[in-house]
Amino acid sequence: MIILGIDPGLAIVGYGVIELLGNRHTVLDYGTIITDKDMYIPDRLKLIYDQLSLIINKYKPEDVAMEELFFNKNVKTAIKVGQARGAAILAAKNMGLNIFEYTPLQVKQAVVGYGRAEKKQVQEMVKILLDLKEIPKPDDAADALAIAICHGSSLKYKNMFRMK
Repeated sequence: MIILGIDPGLAIVGYGVIELLGNRHTVLDYGTIITDKDMYIPDRLKLIYDQLSLIINKYKPEDVAMEELFFNKNVKTAIKVGQARGAAILAAKNMGLNIFEYTPLQVKQAVVGYGRAEKKQVQEMVKILLDLKEIPKPDDAADALAIAICHGSSLKYKNMFRMK
């Protein structure tokens, strides 16, 4: 099974594509989609949509997993991230894919075994679980890989996490 993990953002979208065979995860690709802050927001959203569509067409994932929108204090930032997340959802849905979402706590629990793990611990476990020589950079790509791993670990219960 091929899984696309997405860490949504307007400035930087992290993506990670893994293949799950039995209990073994293999990295197919990971990276970021970067949008220029000087671009108009509709153009940034189109860039995110177009680039994710290319990734989906190339790797043909069966499922897409993304982080739930976590919103703290900055409403303006949350709205922009929500718009970018919408572009990612639309790219996946237009390709007929199932979309699943996980909280940061669920991702940490699945990857590290502890829901309050530090970012560095998650990154180190991503490196170990995917048998990589170094921690994936930038952080957004490592986070996307962690989300994909989380989904792979949750397949038995995946319908609980299907986006509604």
